Amino acid sequence: MSILGIGIDIVEINRIKKIDIFFRNKLAKRILSKKELSKYLVSCNKIQFLIKRFCVKEALAKALGTGIRNKISFKHFEIYNNRLGKPKIKFLKNTFSYFHKIKKKHVSISHEKKYFCSIVILEN
Repeated sequence: MSILGIGIDIVEINRIKKIDIFFRNKLAKRILSKKELSKYLVSCNKIQFLIKRFCVKEALAKALGTGIRNKISFKHFEIYNNRLGKPKIKFLKNTFSYFHKIKKKHVSISHEKKYFCSIVILEN
């Protein structure tokens, strides 16, 4: 196995809160997949749910080396937790063929009072 990419992102919680309040769920609709959005809408802590996914997707875009542009959007990926709570990344069908070399995806999320950060490592 070899590393194909590493991405890291840090997000200021209050910045995303302000955007979410001002645009009333438009940010969530822009970055969350249908499945993520349905979980977001019933979440007890919507802003934390949204920030975690935003942060991981930004780190993932950096690890891919593509950024979020052209044919790559936030909705091409889903972030979910396994039964133990570990965050995982799922490429949706329309994206996976584009990144067929990626065999393993590692993700870690951390937060403090004012910030969330995440790191993504991709291997073949």
